[in-house]
Amino acid sequence: MSESHSFRQTLTYFKDRRLLSIFCFGIASGFPWVMIGSAMSGWLKDEGLSRSSIGLFGLIFVAYSINFLWSPLVDRLKIPVLTAKMGQRRSWILTAQLVILLAAVQLSQLDANNQLNMMALFGLIIAISGATQDIAIDAYRIDSLADKDSNYMAAGSAMATAGWWTGYAGLGSIPFILVDQPNWQWPQVYLVLAVIMVVLMLTAFIVREPLSNREKLQNQIESNYLRALPSQGNRPLIILLILPLIILSILYANIGYPAWPTQFIADEFKFSAISLFIATLLVIFIKQLSSLNRTVQSQKTDDSVPLPAVIIHRLTAWLLTTLVAPIQEFFQRNGTGLAVSILLFIFLFKLGEAYLGRMSIVFYREVGFSNSDIAYYSKMLNWAVTIVFSLIGSVFTIRYGILKGLFIGGIAMASSNLLFALMALVGPDKALFALTVFVDGFTSAWGSVAFVALLSVLCNKTFTASQYALMASLGTFGRVMLGSYSGVMVDWLDGNWALFFVLTALMVIPSLLFLYAIREPLTKLIHNQS
Repeated sequence: MSESHSFRQTLTYFKDRRLLSIFCFGIASGFPWVMIGSAMSGWLKDEGLSRSSIGLFGLIFVAYSINFLWSPLVDRLKIPVLTAKMGQRRSWILTAQLVILLAAVQLSQLDANNQLNMMALFGLIIAISGATQDIAIDAYRIDSLADKDSNYMAAGSAMATAGWWTGYAGLGSIPFILVDQPNWQWPQVYLVLAVIMVVLMLTAFIVREPLSNREKLQNQIESNYLRALPSQGNRPLIILLILPLIILSILYANIGYPAWPTQFIADEFKFSAISLFIATLLVIFIKQLSSLNRTVQSQKTDDSVPLPAVIIHRLTAWLLTTLVAPIQEFFQRNGTGLAVSILLFIFLFKLGEAYLGRMSIVFYREVGFSNSDIAYYSKMLNWAVTIVFSLIGSVFTIRYGILKGLFIGGIAMASSNLLFALMALVGPDKALFALTVFVDGFTSAWGSVAFVALLSVLCNKTFTASQYALMASLGTFGRVMLGSYSGVMVDWLDGNWALFFVLTALMVIPSLLFLYAIREPLTKLIHNQS
């Protein structure tokens, strides 16, 4: 919003009772990370497993970075019985939570030394279910606040962030407290985690399903495709073949390129080769889709009787409506130029933070801090700061608008990186360490609230789950793929950490330039969504 609010007016946004449900769902969203992250690592370590074996369990987290692949299903598929009784969002949330619960119970029955493969399997099930739960919870949050102005999105983003950290860091301390008690073993701890999951499931029964005409609009889009496809010859078959190929290629790259044909393409060219393959498929697909869309548009004014549809037409129409329509709607609504600029901003906004995050632990150790220092200052202090300042950041965003929150948050995040440069020059000073972590947590929380609020506002309510997951995954992709080169950069700089952190501070500039260039159309878009 362009106008500012008084402090009293700002606080009224937090009186909405729906924010409490968003906070509770945020706790549920962060809790699976305890089961498959810190608690499982602690269990495996106590059983004497090697660091490499424990590290391989981290691969199951890939489910959270590729959940956009199945996010459209959360918008369209109905859970038998549950959806009719609870609605689309609550039924998916409850189903995902039920699977997490059952997997946690199964983990409590396993022996880590003799059933490691089964532990990995149930850990993967929790990861996939947790990632699916996140899709539905994000969609619930956006749908619930869609009838309000954009300031409610900022308040909702803050409550979701605070809830997530409470579930992850707050509840994440419980298993370690329990396992240190006499006669407590990790299988018993996982039974306690299952009981906590039961408590968290109560929210889905208590809250109301947000109202939406999503199904009617999606059926209309599918009907338009179904009317056009029978006259398209082999095009439905081409589309039906290309879509799964694109999805499987993205999945293949994200799980580590298993069985890569090194005899034909060297390992160092894996990413380039698969990217070129996906890009080629996309060019072919876009060409086919453009021709189909022209037919769809022409048939809206054509009163002739359409050709009869067969099963391949119905399947293609369903897939296009489910998987393609969310992306297509985003580009049509915003225009190609604005849409690309928005996506580039999302890709670049937290890149400097990603470079910092990837190398932070290595940096702390090389500077001279102990593991205990890192645990206390970097983990515990950061949790408290993130919760408090996500709420404070939302107050500023509500008072002065999402775009100002992004500008100031981005500049503040970049500036906080300079404190890490100062640490590199000063050495292991605990007071400076605490100050740096405090400022970094504050600026990161501030920027994250405005960022999540922007993504939420940009979503069309017809495709909430799909569009939010796609945009969030794009931001994750930028942080994961390019952030992985942070170590290479430090080596290239001959270990000059101070210069490295100065460069990470400068990385925010491109995203802010994109944001400045599109500030006027983006402001109009936010107003129209309010």
